[in-house]
Amino acid sequence: MTEALEQGEPFKRLFFALECEAPQRRAIARWRNALGTRIGRPVPSANFHLTLMFLGAVPSAQVAAVCAAAAAVPMPGKTVTVVLDRLEVWRSAKALMLTPTQTPAVLRQLVYALQQAMLPLGFNETPRDYRAHLTLARHYQGPVPEAMVAAEFFLRARQFTLFESRKGRYWPLAQWPLVTE
Repeated sequence: MTEALEQGEPFKRLFFALECEAPQRRAIARWRNALGTRIGRPVPSANFHLTLMFLGAVPSAQVAAVCAAAAAVPMPGKTVTVVLDRLEVWRSAKALMLTPTQTPAVLRQLVYALQQAMLPLGFNETPRDYRAHLTLARHYQGPVPEAMVAAEFFLRARQFTLFESRKGRYWPLAQWPLVTE
């Protein structure tokens, strides 16, 4: 994969994520705006998502193989619910994050299954504990702001999505249902 990129082949910046529904994105944006903090660059609410796995620069010719591998991932068979109830500043990432106090086991299992499915394709993400998060602001270096109203957003996902990051916007390329009906 690195060799293809070095040879100048076209590529896409890809990641897997759980999407937020439009009403929830608006509610989270209103809550974030009520924090009153002006430090950092707010993430557009249209880009709110819960990252599962970041793939990075992927040769365009490999996108079909990524989709095929994702389609083979065992699905939980139920809606994945994540309670985003904690505000954190991730200093190394310089970001303000909305995170769950408790990451559900079903979410950890999905992420692990995705990571395993991507290994044969050359995606060897540095092993580390998965930290579920929704990015509220980038280039954030201030303290954790105090919220007038405690965060409690229930992200309920019935599918996961492969996104392309292009010019500051995220474009869905493919989706897979988590629930079989």
